[in-house]
Amino acid sequence: ATMVQKYQSPVRVYKHPFELIMAAYERRFPTCPLIPMFVASDTVNEYKSEDGAIHVIERRCKLDIDAPRLLKKIAGVDYVYFVQKNSLNRRERTLHIEAYNETFSNRVIINEHCSYTVHPDNEDWTCFEQSASLDIKSFFGFESTVEKIAMKQYTSNIKKGKEIIEYYLKQLEEEGITFVPRWTPPVACKSESSTSHPRRPVSPAINIPESATKEGSSNKEILNASSSPSEPTAGTPDDKLDADYIKRYLGDLTPMQESCLIRLRQWLQETHKGKIPKDEHILRFLRARDFNIDKAREILCQSLTWRKQHQVDYILDTWNPPQVLQDYYAGGWHHHDKDGRPLYVLRLGQMDTKGLVRALGEEALLRYVLSINEEGLRRCEENTKVFGRPISSWTCLVDLEGLNMRHLWRPGVKALLRIIEVVEANYPETLGRLLILRAPRVFPVLWTLVSPFIDDNTRKKFLIYAGNDYQGPGGLLDYIDKEIIPDFLGGECMCEVPEGGLVPKSLYRTAEELENEDIKLWTETIYQSASVFKGAPHEVLIQIVDASSVITWDFDVCKGDIVFNIFHSKRAPQPPKKDSLGAHSITSPGGNNVQLIDKVWQLGRDYSMVESPLICKEGESVQGSHVTRWPGFYILQWKFHSMPACATTNLPRVDDVLASLQVSSHKCKVMYYTEVIGSEDFRGSMTSLESSHSGFSQLSAATTSSSQSHSSSMISR
Repeated sequence: ATMVQKYQSPVRVYKHPFELIMAAYERRFPTCPLIPMFVASDTVNEYKSEDGAIHVIERRCKLDIDAPRLLKKIAGVDYVYFVQKNSLNRRERTLHIEAYNETFSNRVIINEHCSYTVHPDNEDWTCFEQSASLDIKSFFGFESTVEKIAMKQYTSNIKKGKEIIEYYLKQLEEEGITFVPRWTPPVACKSESSTSHPRRPVSPAINIPESATKEGSSNKEILNASSSPSEPTAGTPDDKLDADYIKRYLGDLTPMQESCLIRLRQWLQETHKGKIPKDEHILRFLRARDFNIDKAREILCQSLTWRKQHQVDYILDTWNPPQVLQDYYAGGWHHHDKDGRPLYVLRLGQMDTKGLVRALGEEALLRYVLSINEEGLRRCEENTKVFGRPISSWTCLVDLEGLNMRHLWRPGVKALLRIIEVVEANYPETLGRLLILRAPRVFPVLWTLVSPFIDDNTRKKFLIYAGNDYQGPGGLLDYIDKEIIPDFLGGECMCEVPEGGLVPKSLYRTAEELENEDIKLWTETIYQSASVFKGAPHEVLIQIVDASSVITWDFDVCKGDIVFNIFHSKRAPQPPKKDSLGAHSITSPGGNNVQLIDKVWQLGRDYSMVESPLICKEGESVQGSHVTRWPGFYILQWKFHSMPACATTNLPRVDDVLASLQVSSHKCKVMYYTEVIGSEDFRGSMTSLESSHSGFSQLSAATTSSSQSHSSSMISR
């Protein structure tokens, strides 16, 4: 089994000019006292351009890896050799470093790429970035040991990199060198300049590894190296994270944790065009999954779809909680704890949970709790600015004085569990500490019901005090300043949190009213859900009068894989018949499934395809638009995607087969929204629309949209 580990560093900024950093960097060779394992290095190859602007040097480095004697004995080597190729371009002020291992290169593949470049906003500063990959194919059965050793050595070296440069900068300063002039082109004699050199080549093309272009180090050099860059460089340095920012706003992360954050963030930027979560929020999902990037990505994507579906981003600005909540929900924000975390006070014992559920239903309660969590995120950001250190979670103080059997009412507990579940899934790692005060005798019963739903990490943060214990040693004062202990807990601070109390029965709603209300809240979102079955696509009709309108769509594939098509037909399809599947859809909520294209219609005669089919995988978000050429009827179709037995290869990949087995009951779910916009209202000109069907490029070449088609579609996985 082979395992590939990847590393991507943040940008490290040196507040010194490139030339001085180079002078410091050069001093590492041939050996460096700060890197004891770096035993020796020999120059194998060297090239200098005539004008001195380009200097490429290849060295063979001898390393004494700190590994157990036994392992060295089994491997039969004392030293490990690496090849390091440095390409310095003094004109562009860049240094690219590539390194790979020569020893065991058939068993282990290590590639590293580093770059020193000029800071985009200040030409007297220098940026450093590095990325690496480690692929262990086999190592005498010691693969995981070797992986651990390699990772340990590598991360300790990353930390050292900065010290080394600073050490030599200091050494230079002690020798009185604080300035190194920039390279200037040599002045050639007039007589021979025009004759013997018809034209000096710009610079020999330097082999810059793919990763450099991909990771968006948008140096002019890359453009030089290949006259027509195959892909525009992704992102500019302003959307990269630099090391100082991470320390100040996100906290002390290990190099591998930084790398996970950067890689997940980069993946989101490439796939979720438009809105991506704030860095501290991405980090919460990584923490919740112990920095396992694949698991974190999965829960984060589910949460992003959920946020979109329920318009959670707009909840604070657009949703006004019903008056009943404002009067009877006994919770609110109250200053901050000793660590600077926002403090939320909840007088659960005073709250009539049964009355609230009966008067409001679960949906409105859930929505209210979400707005509290959104406010919490906002307050953490605020406190991070105010206290000058990263604050990413809040403290919750729950007072159970008054808790009784009424709180154990089943529907109330059910609502509570659902709320806990939604919050756990979408606001991971936001609860810094939970103080439970004045826990009564019935509390253990409630606790037994609730605790299985709470994540282990979260449960460790619970502190429970019975009776008046919270006033004693190890109590509230350890966590909250005396001045802000609320009055109802014997403190001197007026606390604005509503007192709760019983919700009058006159405000109760009937189950039916709540049912309808719940459904209304659920569909308040502008998206519609549809089910797609094998042999029964879902189709939506759009009638176009003005020939150059723009049909836009935005959909999420919630379950299964689908193919998305758009057709045009001059005549109206027959209204859909309710067949056996129609009956099926009445019973399942949101089981919206409509066919419009008549079975007897022929493609090419009765209707035509105006876009190449787009294959969309489970979990993807797709946004796109189509500029209509003709009036008439357009049909958007989502159809079940069945795995072809032989795609590019003759045999199906194992995971394809597994995936096709997992698609339960051959049913897919899509959540969609479509809108027609008059061409004059479409933001951005038609030409920009035509040129932006880049989203297709992430799929196989087969689905590339034809160049005549006026379309763009973006995909986020």
